[in-house]
Amino acid sequence: QVQLVESGGGSVQAGGSLRLSCAASGYPVRRNYMAWFRQAPRKEREGVAAISTVSGRTSYADSVKGRFTISQDNAKNTLYLQMNSLNPEDTAMYYCAAGTLNVLNDVFQPSQYNYWGQGTQVTVSS
Repeated sequence: QVQLVESGGGSVQAGGSLRLSCAASGYPVRRNYMAWFRQAPRKEREGVAAISTVSGRTSYADSVKGRFTISQDNAKNTLYLQMNSLNPEDTAMYYCAAGTLNVLNDVFQPSQYNYWGQGTQVTVSS
């Protein structure tokens, strides 16, 4: 049973920073991609950042490039999302996800991911 548990969310003022963590356990087979998604009220879930757990290659949504950094600690089975220069538009529930993708898959398509955490809320005030 794969489990993903997010932590690190909270409330910050615009311009502040947060670091999200996602602890993974129970992998029967190693997944080759992990990602962070977010969902704001009345909006669709959107991909924020993704990383190949094999190569370390990263991908970012245009809206967070230069501000967010995804990273992994394979020894701890933990995924991170460092978020800097936060603005109110970043307010959302943030989810981590794991899946097995190939080079033709869209890394920001939620349906590509089999496993999801319960989410952690990020609120940015102006």
